[in-house]
Amino acid sequence: MNKITVEEKDYVLQIGLNRPEKMNAFDPEMYMQLADALGRLNNEDKLRCGLLFAHGENFTSGLDLVKWVEVFSIGQFPELPAGYCDPFGLDEQKRVGKPLVMAAQGICYTVGLELMLAADVRVAASNTRFGQIEVKRGIYPVGGATLRLPEEIGWANAMRYLLTGDEISAEEAYRLGLVQELTEPGAEFARGFALAELIAEQAPLGVRAALMSARLAKSAGAVKAKERLLPDLQPLMQSEDALEGVQSFIERRKANFKGR
Repeated sequence: MNKITVEEKDYVLQIGLNRPEKMNAFDPEMYMQLADALGRLNNEDKLRCGLLFAHGENFTSGLDLVKWVEVFSIGQFPELPAGYCDPFGLDEQKRVGKPLVMAAQGICYTVGLELMLAADVRVAASNTRFGQIEVKRGIYPVGGATLRLPEEIGWANAMRYLLTGDEISAEEAYRLGLVQELTEPGAEFARGFALAELIAEQAPLGVRAALMSARLAKSAGAVKAKERLLPDLQPLMQSEDALEGVQSFIERRKANFKGR
């Protein structure tokens, strides 16, 4: 059985962690299958947005640590084949270039929180329990939490959880800005999909350009991102979607974007 499910619906690729009998404990095989699915999202033109979710009552109990011992002892993540995308988005050359929405529920530990930090929009059920608990297991987070959590919630707030391994409730995650919306348990997938569909309705070229501009500002700074604003807009102005956007504005109707 595939440990990652993949299903297209309209312009959205639904990607599901699928090891519910093990609380979706994340092993190297899931890492590779997720990288494959994200590569599909990135490389297929008809797909405009992804939704990352999990089957079962819990998003993930975290790393299946025993199966990662050998990988971590080598000192690098498994090598990704051409066309695959880095699930943690740490390798900018292999980061998925389309928006990713994540919907979480139940327990969401270690790798789950790091996958959330790598996503662009996050929804969580009110029963979600987040935890970056690696320090309780003798290691530390290597999927991006030490880089992104301080950016997201501030240095001291991040250290509060990175250094203690304490849980973060759904309400606290929402207050800190880690999560953009909370839902009743069981409604997180539907809300996540609705947001993914809303993103997919917008002009694909414009969405990707906005995402890349924002990422550039985070990675290289505002000055570098500012330098690229108008130069990167110029080719978009020649696209069919830009013409459709103007025409729909004139005609006061919903735009029908083609991604061209």
